[in-house]
Amino acid sequence: MPQLKIDDIDIAYDDIGAGENVIVFVHGHPFDRSMWAPQHETVRRVGWRALVPDLRGYGETTVVSGKTPLSRFAEDIVGLVDRLGVERFVVAGLSMGGQVAMELCRTYPDRLSGLVLAATFPQAETEEGKIKRRAMAERYLAEGMRPYAEEILSKMVAPRNIAALPAVAAQVMDMMVSAPPEGAAAAMRGRAERPDYRATLEGFGKPALVVVGDEDGFTTRDDAAMMHQLLQGSRLVWLEGVGHMPNLEREDEFNAALSQFLRDVAKGEKA
Repeated sequence: MPQLKIDDIDIAYDDIGAGENVIVFVHGHPFDRSMWAPQHETVRRVGWRALVPDLRGYGETTVVSGKTPLSRFAEDIVGLVDRLGVERFVVAGLSMGGQVAMELCRTYPDRLSGLVLAATFPQAETEEGKIKRRAMAERYLAEGMRPYAEEILSKMVAPRNIAALPAVAAQVMDMMVSAPPEGAAAAMRGRAERPDYRATLEGFGKPALVVVGDEDGFTTRDDAAMMHQLLQGSRLVWLEGVGHMPNLEREDEFNAALSQFLRDVAKGEKA
């Protein structure tokens, strides 16, 4: 497992494949970089290189407490790619990772050559949502992650897939219960203060792919359609019978869409 010190933390990451074209995968909450393992071979097949970090506070990266805003996650990613000599990259994010990707679009647009958004949404948090996220952060610290994980699993993975894909359900549960409560709480507090990214998406102007499942407990069909409309020229992949983890619940279809997207981006970069 490679690891690099970026500012005040040690970032653990996977470095997959090879080539001048690079994609950075950003995991969701409360997960870690292992959620992207089913995409590793797809990246290799299309001749790309993938960087897959654990965000600060998650997985094998340094655990932090307090509050971690999305801007801090974005800065960590830019610090990582800078250390590795990568100038431009596609960013792919799921759920909170999608919002980190949108923050990269907002603050480092010139570094990006494309965007993949899965199971996410661009709106700022509501006042009610801020209260709930801050309360959830305190709950993580008081109870640990298991009670939350047990309650939320059927929103993360479509109920039919919990039964049909037990290995996927087990992986999602394991990531959630293994997440460090301090890191998860810090991210939850920071995410409560996220900005609205709709104008950012509207002005992005680069290739984009949106993937959402119709049984997602967090991202609605209206959210998916809105992101697709804002990202001019983007492709929307709507997956039936899929919850909040499309890259795991419908691995083949997700990978097919990702593969085509990366090939299209590579052609555009050469044009």
